[in-house]
Amino acid sequence: MAGRGKLIAVLGDEDTCTGFLLGGIGELNKNRRPNFLVVEKETSVAEIEETFKGFLNRDDIGIILINQYIAEMIRHVIDAHTLSIPAVLEIPSKEHPYDASKDSILRRAKGMFSADDFR
Repeated sequence: MAGRGKLIAVLGDEDTCTGFLLGGIGELNKNRRPNFLVVEKETSVAEIEETFKGFLNRDDIGIILINQYIAEMIRHVIDAHTLSIPAVLEIPSKEHPYDASKDSILRRAKGMFSADDFR
């Protein structure tokens, strides 16, 4: 990967993945594995979890975007990830609005600061 940047991976519903693919994030690695997973009703939690862990272990991925409602399905795996790279960012979907109280990154950040830090 010398001289190349890192990729963005997406775990999301069809609309989310389509939007990011149209934006140019779609890539295949040397093993012909894509950097996205379209999660449908038939997609098992085990497949979502396996794909997420696969993204964590790839050295060419720097950011993982995941719809928050999908993140809730594998919350235990996301909470276990403590490294800064790849960064895991939870995003809203068309059908499911964003809820800041469920976001694991924001919960960790709240523990780092106190109200006095912002005065």
